[in-house]
Amino acid sequence: MDTDHASGALDEALERLHTSGPERLGRLTNHAPMVVEALASHGRSAAVHRWLDLYAGHLEEFPAPFAPVTGANWPQALGDPRRAADWIAYFTREIADHPWRDLLATWWPRLLPGMYGGSTHPVIRVGHAVRTLTLNGENAPRLTELAHGLGYWAARHQPVTGITPLVVAAGAGAHEALDSVPPIADLSGGFPARLARVDRLPAWQPGATDPDEAQLRLTELVRAATHRYATHGHGNATMMVHAATAPNAVLRTLPALPRGQWAASLHAAWTASAAVTAMYAPAEPAAYARPGSRLTAEDVMERALAHGDEHVIKLTDTALDVGDEQALAAALRSAELSEPLRG
Repeated sequence: MDTDHASGALDEALERLHTSGPERLGRLTNHAPMVVEALASHGRSAAVHRWLDLYAGHLEEFPAPFAPVTGANWPQALGDPRRAADWIAYFTREIADHPWRDLLATWWPRLLPGMYGGSTHPVIRVGHAVRTLTLNGENAPRLTELAHGLGYWAARHQPVTGITPLVVAAGAGAHEALDSVPPIADLSGGFPARLARVDRLPAWQPGATDPDEAQLRLTELVRAATHRYATHGHGNATMMVHAATAPNAVLRTLPALPRGQWAASLHAAWTASAAVTAMYAPAEPAAYARPGSRLTAEDVMERALAHGDEHVIKLTDTALDVGDEQALAAALRSAELSEPLRG
């Protein structure tokens, strides 16, 4: 891949997108910044603007300011979606004055308890932004993208409280723990309504405090949730994606964080993945087709791009991180279950 070309295409796309808001219709997430980063990261930079042209109808203008966010009043502004523009402006100022890793280290523990708002999309957007900054270096569009992601997260900050921890069998892996998640009783309504009904979740790896152990278990969780999509994605083709992509966003961010924040990151990511499972997983698994032996990761990404749906591309991005046969099968399954993007 021509790294300079990929970075240039991504930077142009981000600049184009920073005139748009983080949401549309007051509740639906703008997925474009995440998708263009995934495409550029997997050698599909030439398709970035073509995909954006198809997605353009899903973009809205940047929202109007409501009331400025400051270093003094930010606790009161946390979780107020009316102040998305104000939060983005705040982080844009802060990232101009502080190294981005220092800013992330300050705000990660403040935002992490509320990673469940916005259907977990804000933390996923931050994870994409951090990957680009870490692998490709910093410049104005990439730093601005991190500011937009953090601002969106702060505006949609929503903690999960009142969870009764359920005992998990000793030695249970992430896949077994996800299998043991009890579904919520009332499956009506959208993400916020369902999330409010999550009151029991298995306590998986509660004693993991060592940073290296936390990273290992988070990697295991991403693999298990991605694999599980192949058999359980039919519960909700779109929402079940987040059981894998949200913890993967956290996993991608770990290397940019102080090691002392890794264990808390694992526990928050587990809660997110388990909560999505409780809210959307089907009662029974379904069979899935295994990819042919000659099908490569590049082939699977090309199929995702041809399909075009934003969640298909993002799950494929995570599946390629996992990199094994069942992960690729999950990516293909998401394309089977989802409607293609139409311009």
